[in-house]
Amino acid sequence: MENLKLVEILLIEDNPGDARLTQEALKEGKVKNNLHIVIDGAEATDFLFKRNQYQNAPRPDLIILDLNLPKKSGLEVLTEIKNDESLKSIPVIILTSSNAEEDVIRSYNLHANCYLAKQMDLNKFFEVVKSIEDFWLTLVKLPKL
Repeated sequence: MENLKLVEILLIEDNPGDARLTQEALKEGKVKNNLHIVIDGAEATDFLFKRNQYQNAPRPDLIILDLNLPKKSGLEVLTEIKNDESLKSIPVIILTSSNAEEDVIRSYNLHANCYLAKQMDLNKFFEVVKSIEDFWLTLVKLPKL
């Protein structure tokens, strides 16, 4: 089933290479999306809370969050999202290089919706991002707020 609505995605990723690969994988996908990229945790919360240069930022339908971020960690950003009444219903997908079990547990304890480890192999990285699209943007019914 083709999704006709433009899906707003916020990618919170400080690695330009990973951001570019994610962008390319989503561009090749089935679902039309508007990808917004921010490069640190402070910029992410500015975007989400419409502060500073992000006063007109759209509300994301989906957030893809790296844990290892400058200025404010991904876990801190996740905590702020899930503690805010207006943001907590947005699905947050952790996409990070950390395979540490404590990061997985802490992410789920903070109500992350999904935890995916980045793949070092280019094709596998693409597959992971495509799986996000296939599941979260094709099968899942996202809240409309």
